[in-house]
Amino acid sequence: MASTVTDPGVSSSPRPPKQQERPPFWRDERILRVVGQVVAVAAVVLLLRWLIGNLLTNLSDQGIDTGFDVVRGPTNFSIRDDPGFDDRSPLFPNMLWVGVKNTAISAIVGIFMAVVLGTLIGIGRLSSNWLVQKLSTLYVESLRNIPPLVLIIFFGFAVFTFGPFPAMNPSTPPWQWKVPGTDNNFAILSNDRWGIPSLASANGNVTLFWLLLLGALALAAIVWRWRTQVNIKTGQPHRRMLFSFLSFLALGVVAFIATGGPLRMSWPQVSESGRVIENGFATNAGYIALTVSLGLYTASHVAEIIRGSILAVPKGQAEASNALALSGFQRYRFVVLPQALRIAIPPTINQFLNLTKNTSLGTAVAFPESTALIKTAIGNGKPAVQLLLILMIIYWGFSLFWSLLLNIANRRFQLVGR
Repeated sequence: MASTVTDPGVSSSPRPPKQQERPPFWRDERILRVVGQVVAVAAVVLLLRWLIGNLLTNLSDQGIDTGFDVVRGPTNFSIRDDPGFDDRSPLFPNMLWVGVKNTAISAIVGIFMAVVLGTLIGIGRLSSNWLVQKLSTLYVESLRNIPPLVLIIFFGFAVFTFGPFPAMNPSTPPWQWKVPGTDNNFAILSNDRWGIPSLASANGNVTLFWLLLLGALALAAIVWRWRTQVNIKTGQPHRRMLFSFLSFLALGVVAFIATGGPLRMSWPQVSESGRVIENGFATNAGYIALTVSLGLYTASHVAEIIRGSILAVPKGQAEASNALALSGFQRYRFVVLPQALRIAIPPTINQFLNLTKNTSLGTAVAFPESTALIKTAIGNGKPAVQLLLILMIIYWGFSLFWSLLLNIANRRFQLVGR
């Protein structure tokens, strides 16, 4: 066997690794990425500068004002069902506030309707009852394939304008449903406007009462958290909803008595002219057509989100709840839906944003939301560029609000790794 002889005078230490030479800067990926981003940003800035400069030059050549002082001028038109607004009211803040308020009212009610109905329809699609399952499937497959504008026009004209409801005039009085045993109207229905009871101010302590009620809501939240901690530490039933509701109700009653009964019932009634609903809460057919249409349309998409989220919950969870002898309602309430919500919240955010932006279709049924009022102002000679920029900012604000709200809820429902 041959052996290797090592010369004791020669060092056997390993050679140092050869340092990798950096490529020249025109081939360095890091430098190229930075340069590419700088060039892209510069190109976008130059393009925007050219477009804005071109726009300002053309507006100046045509004698169109490019400032925003015009938004403080009068609108020169009135708004339907808003007696506090006339043609001398300024665009900012009066007209913009009316538009934002109407957009928000339609979006909030439509979202609430879409969530409740969509959840029920989504659960119904997974029902073991053949009729409930088929009806839920028919609802989803029908409404989600109809453009929302078509639904809005259908409700606005087929249901209201040319529908079964009587016209709002002295010769054809609207339907008036009385509270049994009284002369008060519970509802007034016509093809142009509806009226229902509402709360009205009875004295000057309304603001104080609402502040105390807000405090009662904060107390209910504290009680909710307290009962949750009791359940975690002792295992006793939390009964958070019962304790929180009783706390809110008790403090609300005390606040109502302490402020001398600041609210009273306001019952709707037909005016002497027979064309207007006085007192109560009155709304027009455009609002109902827009809100109901968007609520029904969005519910079909929410139903599919809920159905997919429930199917994504492991089957072992439902089997375990059946082994514990939980009823169908308890299984969904305590086991399935809490886990499905973690999956459903992110895509639901997009549906809320879509519904809010789709309120701009209310212009088809003459509902005075933000887009319709901006469009009317432009038609009355106001500069389009400034108003359209303000309109985009309004919808941008709505989108940020819903995103912030639902992202908070999303973080609240997500599982935290330990």
